[in-house]
Amino acid sequence: MNISVSQLPGIGQKITLKTAEDSMLVLIVHHTGKRELYFFEEADSEEADFAMDLTSDETRELGAQLLGATYQPVDANKLKMFRNQIVIDWIELKEASPIIEQTIEQSEIRNRTGVTIIGIIKGDESIAIPEADTKLFPGDVIMTIGKQEQIDSFSELCSGKG
Repeated sequence: MNISVSQLPGIGQKITLKTAEDSMLVLIVHHTGKRELYFFEEADSEEADFAMDLTSDETRELGAQLLGATYQPVDANKLKMFRNQIVIDWIELKEASPIIEQTIEQSEIRNRTGVTIIGIIKGDESIAIPEADTKLFPGDVIMTIGKQEQIDSFSELCSGKG
């Protein structure tokens, strides 16, 4: 990224950031405290593709977010390790399953397979973090999280093979 700062006599300061993808952000900070942010899809374009005014508080908040004040991305190597250990999958409950028409609690899914149910799609309805008394029916698509072997075990249970 190429950054340049220039003074705008009688106005304030212009900060230009050119990206590796040849787009450009321009921030003009006025002596009055007003801030204008411009985005140019192509750095050599004469007219901004997007512009907005920001208060000083909004500018500080944007800067803080860009610096990672509230969210830090996960290290790519740690994410690969996590992906190898934890799996999220959606499994349809079949008519042959022994857990149909039971509640999550009655079916003892966690004890039997080790998976945790984190959501259910029942037709057009989506249930996030279902309660233990949620009843399971054929055709329900159950969102689970666990290790691959636990997911495989749960899949067999849902198909009637487990």
